[in-house]
Amino acid sequence: MDTEVLPKVVPPLPRPNLKALELPRRTALDWLAAGWRDLWTNPAPSLLYGFVVFAVSIFVVWGMFRFEVDYFFFPALSGFMVLGPLIAAGLYEKSRRLEQGERVSFRQMIFVRPASTYQSAFLGLILLLLFLLWQRAAVLLCALHIGVRPFPGFDDLVPMIFTTWFGWSLLITGTIVGGIFAAFGYAISVFSVPMMLEERTDALTAMGISMSLVWNNLAVMLVWGAVVVALFALAVLTGFLGLIVIFPLLGHATWHAYRAIRTSRNERVFYLEE
Repeated sequence: MDTEVLPKVVPPLPRPNLKALELPRRTALDWLAAGWRDLWTNPAPSLLYGFVVFAVSIFVVWGMFRFEVDYFFFPALSGFMVLGPLIAAGLYEKSRRLEQGERVSFRQMIFVRPASTYQSAFLGLILLLLFLLWQRAAVLLCALHIGVRPFPGFDDLVPMIFTTWFGWSLLITGTIVGGIFAAFGYAISVFSVPMMLEERTDALTAMGISMSLVWNNLAVMLVWGAVVVALFALAVLTGFLGLIVIFPLLGHATWHAYRAIRTSRNERVFYLEE
């Protein structure tokens, strides 16, 4: 009696990762150079935009100290990585219009009309809630290390952090937890905000695509994240005055990062499907 022989199981052919562009790390500096060009092409709206960000930052910091909630200062700095891409939407709009050979006014940068309309507002709400969650987590960390007692003044905070064991513990755990919040916020927002500016999509899809593109191009995106942190730290060291130039520079450069990864990925998908 003949027995049927099962066909041999053949493993599937490897499929190319369409999202991994294998960009060299130095590409991040090319984005920065492109952002610098956009900044100084019709520079007045960009510099005015940066001045508004500077003025609001100074007002927020003044309010923290005025109402004695200065313990929010350091968490707010790391939280800026979460809200930064959202605040820079007007800078993305200028770079987008420059690509099309158009001039853009400051009014057009402030009153941006994204293609995703209300979904962009939903994305902003999600990022704001993530920022507030980090603030509450920071307060909880302080309570766990310092105890349930009045928070030491800002002048006493720095000596306490560097001269006590619980200060060092707070510094280490706060940096780790804050880094996680900042990295997550960076991953879901760095491409989702510019994406929703010109594409009709929902907020959750945009955030998922943004995180996927960051993860699959991790090497160059880590370099870009380091550039953002370094320049933002420089702006803080100048008393936030550097934000007038640095924030527009990073905003325009982020648009070119989005273009390089998102557009190239779409072209690659089209080519392989053909």
